[in-house]
Amino acid sequence: MHTVLEVANVEKYYGNKESLTKALDKISFEVQEGEFVGIMGASGSGKTTLLNCISTIDRVTSGKIIVNDIDITRLRGSHLNRFRREDLGFIFQDFNLLDTLTAYENIALALSIQRVKPDKIEQEVEKTAKELDISFVLHKYPYEMSGGQKQRVACARAIITRPQLVLADEPTGALDSKSARMLLESFQFMNQELGATILMVTHDAFTASYADRILFIKDGKLFNELHRGEDSRREFFGRIIEVVTLLGGELNDVL
Repeated sequence: MHTVLEVANVEKYYGNKESLTKALDKISFEVQEGEFVGIMGASGSGKTTLLNCISTIDRVTSGKIIVNDIDITRLRGSHLNRFRREDLGFIFQDFNLLDTLTAYENIALALSIQRVKPDKIEQEVEKTAKELDISFVLHKYPYEMSGGQKQRVACARAIITRPQLVLADEPTGALDSKSARMLLESFQFMNQELGATILMVTHDAFTASYADRILFIKDGKLFNELHRGEDSRREFFGRIIEVVTLLGGELNDVL
């Protein structure tokens, strides 16, 4: 199986010599093509810093991050922009849709930037919208959509270019329980039917239980790892809660 993401001995420091904070401490792991991996940890554990480094929003202090055989820590300029545009899909907690564009235009934007022909864009947008059950909102603006609809539009925008890796940062954080469940079912469809490789940061055990594998981070280090295997989602949820308890019982920070 092809390794889409390799994180190798990554360290990240903030501050200066007088006040130095180590946010990531020699973290290493791999994500294979077609995996759905969750990252969990208490507030301040380093999980968001890790995602920011993988997404190239932030730079590592040392170590390597390799996506599809390319060391992205060495990318600069146009090469970095091309990587972000073509190889990564982003799904954020606050949707990050452009308010002045319809759902269709928000989704199509990623393909327009790649100079895809208009008829091909229309075909791909309609196909992806149908797959994620949002065809009926394509001509609506973000203010006319529910939170769940906006997040599924954000999902469509993230996968329309068929990126190597989809990164999700607390994707259910702004959603009610029904919308969260619908979104997570969309994630499963993206992963299982469309072959999307997903790396998701979440503080919520219910959200994490939809993943195939969970990496737990504590104080900037990998603390534990769980594989769902043949477990039902309910059984996997129970195992996640057990590890959360081992993390120090900080349930209010993690759940």
